[in-house]
Order: sequence, then structure tokens, then C-alpha cells
Amino acid sequence: MLLNQRISVGYFLREIKFQILFITLFAVLIGILDELPQFQKISLPLSIPALLGTAVSLLLAFRTSQSYERWWEARIIWGAIVNDSRTLIRQIIQFLPESRTKDIEEFVERQVIWNYALGESLRKLPFTDRVQQYINTHHIHALNVPNALLDGHSEHVRKVAAEGLISDFKQIQLNETILRLCDSMGKCERLKNTVFPRSYSILLHILIYVFAFILPFGLDDSQLIVEVVITILIPVVFIAIEKTSILMQDPFENTPVDTPMTSLAQTIEINLKQMIGDQGLPDKKENSQYFVM
Repeated sequence: MLLNQRISVGYFLREIKFQILFITLFAVLIGILDELPQFQKISLPLSIPALLGTAVSLLLAFRTSQSYERWWEARIIWGAIVNDSRTLIRQIIQFLPESRTKDIEEFVERQVIWNYALGESLRKLPFTDRVQQYINTHHIHALNVPNALLDGHSEHVRKVAAEGLISDFKQIQLNETILRLCDSMGKCERLKNTVFPRSYSILLHILIYVFAFILPFGLDDSQLIVEVVITILIPVVFIAIEKTSILMQDPFENTPVDTPMTSLAQTIEINLKQMIGDQGLPDKKENSQYFVM
């Protein structure tokens, strides 16, 4: 996730550097050709590129709105995961007898691992050594590891209920919290697997480049430098807006505009361990980059 105080302009420029290069070469070429007598006669009413520019602006506004909505939904989901993780452990601490410290610690460890495993699964990254070690130790053989970990929660709740340590009502409350975690996981998977329509992106790309092509023919030929600058500036602004939308539309792709799942998982781990009085809290190092993951 990009940080407000240190947003890197260079990152965005690197993302669209080839488009900038193409538009610049095109603008310079048109400027050179415009000096030739046979090209000076070619002219279009300014209303034509203005109309197309308006259409591109409207499509970009819709695209940006939809992309931000996906990004914001992902952040809301992970906010719910933070709250439900705390709620689950708080219920476990309150419902189980103080003598069952081991059971409480198992719930905490499983929930901590679940948060890390979910983030790594959504980013399609190999599991870290810590998560992989937990998987190997507990002999978890599943394609969807986060879902298997939630199954572990449910099974553990069933066992303590069978021992008479919690009432049926408390068991229902715990299962409802686990259900909310499962629901959040499903929403994340839906966002991950639902791609933005490719046809919309292709249409927008075509319109931007058509606009860039006809724009010089609607400008005044007497001011060559101004014509070249405008031919570069306006299409590049459109391309930058579109690229920003493309980056935001996929909030689980391990990029600077990603949902900071690793950072949130670390926060959850610290909170849960503090709740049970664990002194072995992980160090949350100060971020030295302009974004957090």
C-alpha cells in the first residue's frame, strides 16, 4: 500500500515509460511532418478531438471508480479479518477455563498462521518457512490451506464442546465468528478470481491512441512547440490515469498499491499474543520504503 508521505512518482513513470516514449516519438514525428507543405493542408475541427477526449474522460472516470471500489472493498474485508481475529481469541479466552492454556495458545497460533497463509495464497506466493513449518508439523494436506486451518478451528471447538468445557450457546458463538472469517476469505478469493473485463480495457486503449493520433490535426500549426507539448501531455495524462486504475483493480497482486496483508497479519499477531500475555512479540520494523505490503 502506498504511503501518503512518500509516494514515488518514479514508480508510476516506470509503469508507463514505453507508452510515454511512443507518444513522444509520435508527437515529434507529427511536428516534423507538419512543417512539410503537403501536410500543412490537413486539418480537423477542434470539436472532433474534443468530443473524443470527452468520451475518453467519461470512460476513464468509470474505470477509475470501479477499480477504486475493488481496492477499497479489499481493504474493508481485511479490516473485518483484523476485528474477527481479535474477537475469536477474546471469546476463546473468556469461554475456556484458565487451566486450558495450551488450547488457547493453539487457537492463537492457528489464527496467526491463517492470516499469513491467506495473504500468501492470495498473492500466489510460496509459503514462508514459518507457515510451511506449521503445515508440515500438523500434517495439513489441502489445496486450500487457509480453509483447512479454519477447519482446524472448527474441529478444535467441537472437541472442547464435547469435553463439556463450553456450552452449546458458546459453541454457536465461536462457530459464528469462524464463519465470518470464512466469509471474508471467500470475498477475497472472489476479488482475486474476478478479473476486470478485458474488452473494456482494449476499447479504452484504442480510444486513447485514436485521440492521440487526431489531436495534432485539430491544433494550430503556427505554434509547433506548443502543438508537440500538448500532443504529448494530454494522452500521457489519460494513459497515467488508466494505468493507475489497472494497478488498483487487482488489490492482491504484490504491488505497491496492494492491500498491506503482511503488515496487517503482523498487527494481528502482535494483538493476539498481547491478549494472552505472550512476551515473544515479533518486531514490527519501521518501513524504509514508500509502501507497505
